Amino acid sequence: MSLLNIERVLVPIDFSEASFNVLEQALEFVKDPARLHVLHVLPHLNPGDPGIMWNQVNDQTRKQHVEEAFRQRYPDSQYPGIHFSSAIGSPSSEIIDYAKAHNITLIAISSHGYTGLSRFLLGSVTEKVIRYAHCPVLVLRQA
Repeated sequence: MSLLNIERVLVPIDFSEASFNVLEQALEFVKDPARLHVLHVLPHLNPGDPGIMWNQVNDQTRKQHVEEAFRQRYPDSQYPGIHFSSAIGSPSSEIIDYAKAHNITLIAISSHGYTGLSRFLLGSVTEKVIRYAHCPVLVLRQA
């Protein structure tokens, strides 16, 4: 019996190097890309943004651009079977909901290491995920 169940591992990414480092380490740990679920959460659109007012940007095109950017870095030919999804909303809530809906057995997430006032003002997605996730959460903090 293993300490960590790696049947279905979720790696939330925000396209920062810290989140891609977690994904790289998860790929080494799991070995089978088909066991990995990668989730990127986009913020809600602001109705006052020029792209919205001129009908140039919508949720579907945003999701499409995010997936294209991810697939450029992790093409299917080299990483077959990685499950990539994008959602729109609050990052911590969307991560927790995705984990429940897909019966995720482990969440591997990065911590940017904010402390003090910046953590208070920004909130901590990682902290909320740890607090409310139904499965174990592995936090990889950046040096």
